[in-house]
Amino acid sequence: MLTDLVQIRRLGEQKREENFRLRAHLKRHDHSDRRLRRLAEEIEAQIDCTLCANCCRVPEVGITDRDVEKLSKFYGVTPQEFHRDYTERNETNELILKRTEAGCVFLSGNLCTVYEARPRNCATFPHLIRGDGSIASRMWAMVDRAAYCPIVYNWMEAAKQDLGFRGR
Repeated sequence: MLTDLVQIRRLGEQKREENFRLRAHLKRHDHSDRRLRRLAEEIEAQIDCTLCANCCRVPEVGITDRDVEKLSKFYGVTPQEFHRDYTERNETNELILKRTEAGCVFLSGNLCTVYEARPRNCATFPHLIRGDGSIASRMWAMVDRAAYCPIVYNWMEAAKQDLGFRGR
């Protein structure tokens, strides 16, 4: 199990084209979503996300009105105050949580300060075990995530082996 973030970044970038081919392979061939999900569960159980927190450092976190309602109640502020203090729009005008130099505005060290009320997007990350649709339908984001998330990187490598995927 690879957990070194420097190696994961290097290898994730190195295997980018191969991972795009895996994504295409999953979309074109029948596979057991249950088996792929079980692989993800096994890998996720072996990795302590609080030792990494790259999911809070690297990507933007898109949020919904429901997330804003839950978080504003958690903080004891109005949704308008929450929007003003904790959200912003990205380049594509998507509503996201504000970011600091360290990542998500709610990240403290490697811990989430709003964990109990965190957005759905955060609660289901890395979207292998939990998420809408099949794993193949969520693969569009996995190639990028394989370069910063130990769970995704290790899952992609395990999935290649399990599927007999050669990548070339």
